[in-house]
Amino acid sequence: MGSLWLKVRVWTKITIVTVIALYILLFIYNNSGEDVKFWWWFKHTQTSSVFVLSTVAFVAGGLFAFLARTTFTTMRQIGELRSRTKMMKLERDLADQQRKASRLQTRSSVATSPATATAARVIDEEETP
Repeated sequence: MGSLWLKVRVWTKITIVTVIALYILLFIYNNSGEDVKFWWWFKHTQTSSVFVLSTVAFVAGGLFAFLARTTFTTMRQIGELRSRTKMMKLERDLADQQRKASRLQTRSSVATSPATATAARVIDEEETP
């Protein structure tokens, strides 16, 4: 049963490709003799066949699509590069702050300033009977 569907699929593709090729040949045959005037600027026209004009238009459209895709890909890559650079700078700044913080001297809880020592003595005197 699987090979039947495979044969149907293959013959369908062959039929579609044949119809498209036949259409292309008919298009070339029917439009190669027809002349058209193509306006491209004020007081500038050019006469060429419909086939040449449609071929040039097709190639120009393909080139435009390729350039548009390349432009959008480049813009996306530039955005990713900017965000990656920003993250790297933030990470560097954080590492720098952590390195500076580790160099700071911390006060021990045993060492007290003279003002807190006096306040502790006053509290001790008040509590003794």
